[in-house]
Amino acid sequence: MPPTLKLQQALPWLALALATWWLVGRLAPVLFPLLLALVLAYVLAPLVQWLHARRVPRWLGAGLALALVCTLLLALVLIIVPVIVKQWPLLREQIPALLERLNAWLVPHARRLGLDIAVDVDGVRQLLRSLLSGHEEQVLAHLLSSLRIGGSLLVAVLGNAVLMPVVAYYLLLDWPALGARVQALVPPRWRAALGSWWAETDAVLGQYLRGQLLVMGALAVYYAVALRLVGLDLALPVGVFTGLAVFVPYVGFGVGLVLALLAALLQFADPWSVAAVAAVYGVGQVLESFVLTPRWVGERIGLHPVAVIFALMAFGHLFGFVGVLLALPASAVALVALRRLQALYLSSPLFGPPPARGE
Repeated sequence: MPPTLKLQQALPWLALALATWWLVGRLAPVLFPLLLALVLAYVLAPLVQWLHARRVPRWLGAGLALALVCTLLLALVLIIVPVIVKQWPLLREQIPALLERLNAWLVPHARRLGLDIAVDVDGVRQLLRSLLSGHEEQVLAHLLSSLRIGGSLLVAVLGNAVLMPVVAYYLLLDWPALGARVQALVPPRWRAALGSWWAETDAVLGQYLRGQLLVMGALAVYYAVALRLVGLDLALPVGVFTGLAVFVPYVGFGVGLVLALLAALLQFADPWSVAAVAAVYGVGQVLESFVLTPRWVGERIGLHPVAVIFALMAFGHLFGFVGVLLALPASAVALVALRRLQALYLSSPLFGPPPARGE
């Protein structure tokens, strides 16, 4: 086929791709909850299929799967929120006491160096008193005013929260037929290659999701139990949060560690208890990095740690926090494509030996 003819055939596809990219950018706020619903349906589809194979109707299986997800989220909220609400007023008394202990240690060491350094505990106490008590009515009025001003945003958030499970439910009902319709749109000459690529990608993503859920559950139990053994009052919410937050690599562990150390500093009077909390997280990181993740996740995906860090930074820069969440699954899909490109390159004449003389 002449190059000019190939270019003429490629131009309509290029124009279609650019128009699709522009349309997706314009409709991003509308498409985002639909995309989340599609991801939720993809995650729950194997469970619904498993129930359907055991003679559970798809409509009932989809409802049970979504009800399970909603129940888990509700249980997480009921575990964490009451403890935070109970502990929040105590910060007004705990933080000044912590700063006084810091002053008792800092001032003598600073004087030895000829420095006059001290934390203004009274000023911090007054600031906390103004923030945490005495102005609840003003805060509530300001909150209600903000909700009235941003009413459309609030309605959009609540609407998306209701819309996502509804869309996911209908997608789960029609999941096999939806896959067949998408496959029917693929040109016949490409179906074998794309079908093989999708089967490999689906296997990698499925292994990643199952392995990640196992790691999250195991670490949530470990952190909650270990922090309780060292005497931390907030062991359950902080431990469960840390275990579930490891879904965001490095970031989740770091946030959990900061929360645990802050809670330990506010509760304990001796540094050894704080060190015990830090040791719990050190053991947990070793357990995650060298036992759980390599066995249940890492070997199934095959991403190098440097590639993981780069993917997190790149997706976070491009798409924000949602990009951090999607970095590893998207990298797993890209890894499958790169493997295919590598195999194509290794079998191409470009990589092969040069032709013999006379050919």
